[in-house]
Amino acid sequence: MTEGKIVESAEALKSLEDLDPQKKPKRNKYAFACAMLASMTSILLGYDIGVMSGAAIYIQRDLKVSDVKIEILLGIINLYSLIGSCLAGRTSDWIGRRYTIVFAGAIFFAGAILMGFSPNYSFLRCARFVAAIGIGYALMIAPVYTAEVSPASSRGFLTSFPEVFINGGILLGYISNYAFSKLTLKLGWRMMLGIGAIPSVLLAVGVLAMPESPRWLVMRGRLGDATKVLNKTSDTKEEAELRLADIKQAAGIPESCNDDVVEIAKKSTGEGVWKELFLYPTPAVRHILIAALGIHFFQQASGVDAVVLYSPRIFEKAGITNDTDKLLATVAVGFVKTIFILVATFMLDRVGRRPLLLSSVGGMVLSLLTLAISLTIIDHSDRKLMWAVGLSIAMVLAYVATFSIGAGPITWVYSSEIFPLRLRAQGAAAGVVVNRTTSGVISMTFLSLTKAITIGGAFFLYCGIALVGWIFFFTVLPETRGKTLEEMGGAFGKFSAASKDGDHANAQVHLRTHVQT
Repeated sequence: MTEGKIVESAEALKSLEDLDPQKKPKRNKYAFACAMLASMTSILLGYDIGVMSGAAIYIQRDLKVSDVKIEILLGIINLYSLIGSCLAGRTSDWIGRRYTIVFAGAIFFAGAILMGFSPNYSFLRCARFVAAIGIGYALMIAPVYTAEVSPASSRGFLTSFPEVFINGGILLGYISNYAFSKLTLKLGWRMMLGIGAIPSVLLAVGVLAMPESPRWLVMRGRLGDATKVLNKTSDTKEEAELRLADIKQAAGIPESCNDDVVEIAKKSTGEGVWKELFLYPTPAVRHILIAALGIHFFQQASGVDAVVLYSPRIFEKAGITNDTDKLLATVAVGFVKTIFILVATFMLDRVGRRPLLLSSVGGMVLSLLTLAISLTIIDHSDRKLMWAVGLSIAMVLAYVATFSIGAGPITWVYSSEIFPLRLRAQGAAAGVVVNRTTSGVISMTFLSLTKAITIGGAFFLYCGIALVGWIFFFTVLPETRGKTLEEMGGAFGKFSAASKDGDHANAQVHLRTHVQT
């Protein structure tokens, strides 16, 4: 069928659909519950980021350490988490997505307890190493599981949940800072860190109620179990059959095979994936890899962790000197981030990934530029300029709002859905490695950078990086809304993200769905 006929047929079907009095199927509640439980693991990272922003003030006073040591303490967890992310891909292929989530919660629990009982700086560094392994596991596996269990109609909505819970965790961390800030110096920050062990226990227990990922089950030859999960997590029985057929094809299982348990060829269990990703990629895989790694890099390189981790320092530079006022202002940052990420979850499957991402990054560029200008004016002024202080606070809130409505959730949605089945776990892990490495560099250099080029200069730098990111997204990232995970490859292979290509691919998906039903 030619491209023109596909579009023509899709338009005809759309006209018929408008005459159909039946409503669109309701959101699948079972898939919603599975995605919710899996994504709650991301609270672990969010809480650590949020709580450390305030706890660092009291750690520095109690343990009497330098700014450089605080930078290292805050940022090193991102580099430590790379170990967990690198291991998570292979672990999830070995023991399954579900038990990998439980494993992540157990490791973070141990790390949180150790942080809460830290007697000195060196012990605290070691405790954060343990917690970071759990965070690395959670960061990689939650988006992968959610993408694999979600129906195509609501995959953007459901796979944005990890970012929702990261933001929820950040807000909880900020609130914890404020709640425990009235305790004694020695007890306060230890309570802030140690209390993070509680959600990790609840999460590990809750995740056991989830089913295993249908794609992992097919990779293990358990077609009967996969069929049961797909019937529960699909909008219709026909969609479940179509998803199963696509997964079987991707796993190298004949479509005619209807046995409950089949023998899977060794190549389908994940071996040789790294070679296929990095050494001998096809044009489509190369494009996918560049898109996934690029979106993770620019998400963090635009300075979001500098804003979230060091917001009390930024507000201090802007003119707020009281500890309580600084912590209350950071709570406002967490609240705004959480509200706007919730807005984004409902827009992903309606507006699409690409327009939302480009709008988001454009807003980040403008807010970073204005923040840099206002902080520079404050820095060069001999008296307190209330309008500049107010503008700085407003721009911090504007930055986290525009980040949360697009760049925040779409990074995880996009990178978890574009890789082919065999490459998905390791591909997602590679994205997390880039994400955490970049975040580590940003968070471990922010204080030193502000001393070298001023705080305004640091935000001018982040603004320039965000602008380059916008150009990258416009050039490299195609639209993926409405495609099944197995159909993603058709959108990649050439560096053009023209909307027409996305429309034609969506027309094919639309036509195929009507044919099946």
